[in-house]
Amino acid sequence: MKVLIADKFQPSGIDRLKAEGFDVFYKPDAGAEGIPGAVAELNPDVLVVRGTKVKAAVFEKGQRLSLVIRAGAGVDTIDMAAASARAVLVANCPGKNAIAVAELTWGLILACDRRVVDQTIELRAGKWNKKEYSKARGLYGRTLGVIGVGQIGEEVIRRGRIFGMDIIAWSRSLTEERAQELGVVHAPNPVYVARHADVVTLHVSANADTKRMVNEEFCAALRPGAIFINTTRGSVVDEQALLKAINEKKLRCGLDVFEGEPASDGEFRSALASHPNVIGTHHIGASTDQAQDAIAEETVRIIEEYRRTGVAPNVVNRCEKSPATRMLVVRHLNRPGVLAHVIGALGRANINIEEMENVIYQGAEAACARIRLDSEPGSDVMAAIAGGSAHILSVDLTRID
Repeated sequence: MKVLIADKFQPSGIDRLKAEGFDVFYKPDAGAEGIPGAVAELNPDVLVVRGTKVKAAVFEKGQRLSLVIRAGAGVDTIDMAAASARAVLVANCPGKNAIAVAELTWGLILACDRRVVDQTIELRAGKWNKKEYSKARGLYGRTLGVIGVGQIGEEVIRRGRIFGMDIIAWSRSLTEERAQELGVVHAPNPVYVARHADVVTLHVSANADTKRMVNEEFCAALRPGAIFINTTRGSVVDEQALLKAINEKKLRCGLDVFEGEPASDGEFRSALASHPNVIGTHHIGASTDQAQDAIAEETVRIIEEYRRTGVAPNVVNRCEKSPATRMLVVRHLNRPGVLAHVIGALGRANINIEEMENVIYQGAEAACARIRLDSEPGSDVMAAIAGGSAHILSVDLTRID
């Protein structure tokens, strides 16, 4: 099996893949424009990327490509529609960078509260200004608002409790029971969090539902002098709305991500990044050795499992609910040609198979096929299936829509 790694990747992961017998091609500088050509040339089964965009052309060029792994959590850099249209699985490595991102989040929170960067700049310029920088509010007893309570959000919450902060949180998946377990107040919506927190930090996935989540309404709800942190994606924030709020409410912001940030090192101009009330970092939330080692290990595990079973862990583009309306259950002897007979009968009736599994029983003498169909086979089709092979034990049809 061929594996193309088209981004920087831990050497330990590359060495392990090679030791397991994979043909590994390492092209860390391919870039978004170079990946389609590399895929066309090498014809890999698996493509691994970190932050580099995987565009539709990649899937058009990849004749054997069947799995793309994002060596990280977010998959917004991958053209999911194009991957799904070409039956290419997309998997990620969720949670492996959670501690690294949580650590950076807290570094930004503390730096904003104590204005660490401003102090450093003045000291480097030979200026001592203790009077100005003795005005920090402090965090103990204040309210931390966490938006998005996945693995990163949970790590941020744990550290917030150690700092002695009251915590409110919102997430689509957060229940009252889970909120109680985490020791947080369950907020009804993100705007509520903005209105009631002294520090607000984002940890949501970047998708259509969260695009511009931080909008004018959200920013209007933020408290004057609040600290706002984003280590998620730039697309979650309406930057103009946030800039307005910074100027009007004297917000302090710690931002690891920006809209339109470059895919490679070079010049980057941003009114938000250059604002004196913003402490910016270079989208490095997951960039610790610990996180990258964990991500590399998980990536290798996914590839090994995929080769061994044909099933990739952590797949994110499998259809949540197929169009199937009926399930055909065929119990049969484990003999050649049985499933070919069943599939042939369905095909001649112009009935599409949406999903199918065939479970082999102990001893491998018999099996049961569960076949999800887009429409109901008539009595004639059912009779043809049941009577067309001596190896069929029983045929049953269930409505599932």
